[in-house]
Amino acid sequence: MDILSEVLKTVALKGAVFYNAEFSAPWSFRSPASHAIAPYIGPEAGHVIIYHLLAEGRAWAQVGNEPRVELSPGDIVIFPHGDPHLMGNGPAIEPVDNGKQLARILSQGLEPVRQGGGGETTKFVCGYMTCEPHIGQLVLAGLPPLVKVNIRNDPSGVWLENSIRFSVVNASQAAAGAEAVVAKLSEALFAETLRRYIALLPPDQSGWLAGARDPAVGKALGLLHREPARDWTIADLATEVGVSRAVLADRFRYYMGEPPIGYLTKWRLQLGAKMLAATRQSVAQIAAQVGYDSEAAFNRAFKRDFGAPPARFRKGLAN
Repeated sequence: MDILSEVLKTVALKGAVFYNAEFSAPWSFRSPASHAIAPYIGPEAGHVIIYHLLAEGRAWAQVGNEPRVELSPGDIVIFPHGDPHLMGNGPAIEPVDNGKQLARILSQGLEPVRQGGGGETTKFVCGYMTCEPHIGQLVLAGLPPLVKVNIRNDPSGVWLENSIRFSVVNASQAAAGAEAVVAKLSEALFAETLRRYIALLPPDQSGWLAGARDPAVGKALGLLHREPARDWTIADLATEVGVSRAVLADRFRYYMGEPPIGYLTKWRLQLGAKMLAATRQSVAQIAAQVGYDSEAAFNRAFKRDFGAPPARFRKGLAN
């Protein structure tokens, strides 16, 4: 789990709550793809992850033509890739298209929104996370379009949910600093949801999150992320992890779909892309910091993965 915390720091995760709702059945709404929300958040929003925390009542969520996922109190449903989705409860009705009223929804603050047909009440809090898009892809790649986890099965989850609900009420009443508290709690909620999701993964699951749970692969990932510029070899890495080269290579490829040094190369380039976007350091300085002996070698590798050399990539971000 340490590697998860470390990577979540690197992806520049930032959260906020944008919707505090009390709907009565029947109700239904269509949420647009997250890239439609990004312009309203800000020019540096990056990738947007949407979530809904169900506090009371019942609801369902659906992505595309997939089966509906039933939600109960304490469930948090996350759309890590920002897919458009439907939510609702009660008899079938024409869903409200939230994509047509994003400006109003995102500007109304956290005043409770009440609507619906007068039946069973559902209360939920909606929020979003923004993250650095290139590095975020590494973690999010192994997630399905919809992730559901219940956070009421232990005291820490109950505390987190209650804290968010209390802070949302304070924010809607314009209490000083309340929105900043909500944002931090949202980030904690996302991290906790991923931890719980990892714990529930079946033993044969592959992907980044499953690999982070594996003792050998997780430790290897931690080492590569902490020291990306180190001149790693598979032998060095296996020694640090405490397993044979063959075991590490096999387990790493099973979970990650590539050998450790191949993954390291990708990680270095993702870090380089982030630094090109977020700093004014020269390409040569960035190349050295992410583990390349020469600017030319970094240029070649970067162009191969990103389709443009670092200087042109940076210039494109500025336009």
